Amino acid sequence: MCEFLARTRPGSVPRRNVLTGLAGGAAMTAAGVMYPTEAGAAEVPYTAREFGPVPHDGRRTRLVLLGTSGGPPYWPGGTREGIASALVVGDRYYLIDAGHGVVRQLRKARLGPNFDTVFDGPLDVLAGVFLTHLHSDHTVDLPNILTEGLYNGLQHADRFPIWGPGNRGQLPPVFGDREAPEPVGGDTPTPGTRQMVDLLVRAYATDINDRMFDNAKPHPRQLWEARDVPVPARYTADPNGAPCPAMEPFTFYEDDRVRVSATLVNHAPVFPALAYRFDTDDGSVVFSGDTGKNPNLVALARDADVLVHEVIDKTWVASLYPEPRDPDEESMYNHLLKAHTLVEDVGKVAQEANAKTLVLSHIVPGNGKDAQFQRAADGFDGRLVIGHDLDVIGVGPRHPST
Repeated sequence: MCEFLARTRPGSVPRRNVLTGLAGGAAMTAAGVMYPTEAGAAEVPYTAREFGPVPHDGRRTRLVLLGTSGGPPYWPGGTREGIASALVVGDRYYLIDAGHGVVRQLRKARLGPNFDTVFDGPLDVLAGVFLTHLHSDHTVDLPNILTEGLYNGLQHADRFPIWGPGNRGQLPPVFGDREAPEPVGGDTPTPGTRQMVDLLVRAYATDINDRMFDNAKPHPRQLWEARDVPVPARYTADPNGAPCPAMEPFTFYEDDRVRVSATLVNHAPVFPALAYRFDTDDGSVVFSGDTGKNPNLVALARDADVLVHEVIDKTWVASLYPEPRDPDEESMYNHLLKAHTLVEDVGKVAQEANAKTLVLSHIVPGNGKDAQFQRAADGFDGRLVIGHDLDVIGVGPRHPST
């Protein structure tokens, strides 16, 4: 990783530029987010929820929250889309998780020069996909990206990686006192990311072949390569007994914009469940994935500029399983609390990691009010952002020339 902008030839214009220029001036909030204003106009506070997304905030590195709902429910009365985030670095972005509505949200976030163009779109500047784990609420719109994406800019994308957890290796234990069900998937009941993407391509072969033969679209192998994150084997030997052994973060990917590290987190029985750290020339952003409290995440997020962390409201879980609870209900109640991070604990995680900004996302319940999550600030000295879809958080200094 290096100062990538310094290598741009003076006077040259990138073929595609996410950072659309502004006409006139711009207003900047304390959160590092701004929206266009006419030259000489008074500054006006910006929030994406009031004014819509912005094309440029003066930062070449910024976090865009595409969807902030925990899943898999479609929450009654909720307005949040499925979990997904974009880390924009210069004229490209990296997609972290692919919950429902992700391509629509990429358009709304005005990413890419063709975000509003029919038969083209924001996927032309996608630089990579990083899946934290393979629960459907984090992956459900990956097939949309790989198929309908061919009419939303993917056909112009440079070949990018799709990273995610590898094969679990064994089925999870059966919950409760019951016989094991017949697993689906035949001889591949726990495919990892590479196998999953291959199976998706096969499942959509009729569509993909029609697009290639009749519409002259490129072959999938020209557009992406799916890869399993290479977690060291000594940490993956016991998915059911030790799903989150103590470990140091490890780096597995680097290009001219980002260096990406990972660690195992505790979302048992899901395995592997990963958290990611993106280090850029402007700062660092960490994505917790779904996890209960654990020291691995604290180590990964040490001194991060931004920690994007999941959160769950304990009172909502208690409403699902009110007292008195039978043994199965008590087990499910405790499972939900241990596999996620409580509102009252998430600020403590950020404080222990010495993160500068804590951004709440993958919010459960997805139709909850901000007031339910304000307690996340307790015990945290940094800045708290209760995330909403299309919020933009700047990282590092402003670079007006970009």
